[in-house]
Amino acid sequence: MAASLGDSFRSFFDSVDKFFSKLAELHWGSLALALFFFGIYLTIRARASYNVLRAAYPTERFSFREIWGAYMAGYGFNNVIPARGGDVIRLFLTRSTIPRSSYPAVGAAFVVDLGFDLCAGGLAILFVVSQGVLPKLPDLSKLNAFDLSYLAAHPQFALFLFTFLAIAIITATALLSARARAFWTRVKQGLTIIFDRRRYFRQVWGVQAIAWLFRFTAFWFMLEAFNIGASPRNVLLVLGVNAISAALPFTPGGAGAQQALLVEIFGKASNSATVAAYSVGQQIAIAAFSFGLGFVALVFIFRIRSFKEVIQRGRADRAAEEKGAEAPA
Repeated sequence: MAASLGDSFRSFFDSVDKFFSKLAELHWGSLALALFFFGIYLTIRARASYNVLRAAYPTERFSFREIWGAYMAGYGFNNVIPARGGDVIRLFLTRSTIPRSSYPAVGAAFVVDLGFDLCAGGLAILFVVSQGVLPKLPDLSKLNAFDLSYLAAHPQFALFLFTFLAIAIITATALLSARARAFWTRVKQGLTIIFDRRRYFRQVWGVQAIAWLFRFTAFWFMLEAFNIGASPRNVLLVLGVNAISAALPFTPGGAGAQQALLVEIFGKASNSATVAAYSVGQQIAIAAFSFGLGFVALVFIFRIRSFKEVIQRGRADRAAEEKGAEAPA
């Protein structure tokens, strides 16, 4: 395990070195356009999330600006915190933005966002598989990506891990439902929009479809910026890799697995140093851009100046909620 982890770090930082050595060849105009379109993609995604929350809380007053800020903060910190730690930030900020809201309802509303992603990401993965560019399952263990290679090399451990996570989620849900009778009512409230099929497809599915067009455009310019060559096929390959790495949230933004797969897929058709620079440069550019947006949202929308302050406010809010629940009626 230690050797595999060491190989992953060496491969990643070797790609970082190649990225900085290739800065002179970078097309900065294309990179700027890529990040601009990626920002639009995130903003439209935030709008879909706002529509879900508006359906759950139709009588409460809250603005899209605040939901956008919470979405950006969560997405930005997910790119620097492993295990999707940014989702905790987004949950707290959204909960504190909407009057008389609850964590179960807001958390359930976040799940609604995943419906389109599962479909679009699944199709992108199928496209990657159909192209025959992915290494075969036994060869995945040889990739320099600790999470992906270790799970591929130890299928029994992978099965145990995913089973354990599933049981943990079921157990946590059972405990929460036992502690609060209103738990399932709140969860259903967060899912309100999916019970109105026409509204769901119009305000969530359709909005996210538009967002993915901007995501497609962003990666088109990203491929141009790093001299890989933009084409519909290459963009779909990148989207498929992103979907695969998103399923392994053990590193910030799926770094490592994403980098190793991009090198494997594009390395045979392009210069290896260029591909290595792209594999990590794309991750660095998106992480820095989204983290910057998230930090700006924290400071200027929520008046929070550090990650530590978010945690402190979240604990205080949770303690106050529990105290209120224990108070006699």
